[in-house]
Amino acid sequence: MIIPQQLQPGDTIAIVSPSSKVQPEYIKGAVSRLESWGYRVIVGAHAYGAHGNFAGTPEERLSDLREALLNPEVKAIMCARGGYGAVHLLEGIAPQEIRDNAKWIIGFSDISALHAAWVNAGVASLHAPMCKHLTIEPEMQSSTQYLRAILSGAKPQYHADAHPFDRCGEVSARVVGGNMAVLCGLIRTPYDLFQENTILFIEDIGERTYKIERMLYNLELAGVLPRLAGLVVGQFTDFKEDPGMCATMYEMIAARVAPYNYPVAFGFPVGHVTDNHPMIEGAMATLSVTPQGTMLTF
Repeated sequence: MIIPQQLQPGDTIAIVSPSSKVQPEYIKGAVSRLESWGYRVIVGAHAYGAHGNFAGTPEERLSDLREALLNPEVKAIMCARGGYGAVHLLEGIAPQEIRDNAKWIIGFSDISALHAAWVNAGVASLHAPMCKHLTIEPEMQSSTQYLRAILSGAKPQYHADAHPFDRCGEVSARVVGGNMAVLCGLIRTPYDLFQENTILFIEDIGERTYKIERMLYNLELAGVLPRLAGLVVGQFTDFKEDPGMCATMYEMIAARVAPYNYPVAFGFPVGHVTDNHPMIEGAMATLSVTPQGTMLTF
């Protein structure tokens, strides 16, 4: 797995909008924040665009992404927001192009599709906050600081409080994951990120309990869920619990992985929340779950 080079003061970060359209003030705020960190920032030609729900046509969005990827002056690519639309771009970038121009791609939510492309091409990526976060959150907010440190070459160590559904244990493996709905839409494609013997992290927004259960059954029946090295359950937000399911979201997830013996951490700070700690997709890490809490060390 290629780990992109750390950024140096004066390096260039490109901001592109590969999915849904974004409020212009969020891009402008992110430019200001990144410049305050000592980076030069360029904005894709169509990053402020609008084409229906999207930030441009598929061709426009792909053009911005490819230009940022292939530009040797650009050392990292920040996606402006998620939403929907990154899947339109996957076939427009060859794995060899990603490997030959290895650089961080930064984002989460719908950007999970691009993380899948990067990791399956053999290049690590950053599941991390995007422009809105950098605009509205204070400089010292923890996820902001972790992102800044990782870009500078640091390897983070995260702590999460103990959760009643945790299963204790320790394992070292590659970390992969992201938004459940997006990643499940890529199963049995060249971008399938669900692999055995990995530490999988999952999160989602607005998906009802039965839909997440269906996705987990898919992974179970495919033989992936039983053969994970570990599971990190992030934040599932903006949904209503369904009493007819006879279990809450997290009770259901705990029940689905109950037959297996790998460590499982619940309540981890990743997802559509303020504390959305950057995860280095494709990197090796150690997951340690104890009665005192969880540590994830890259």
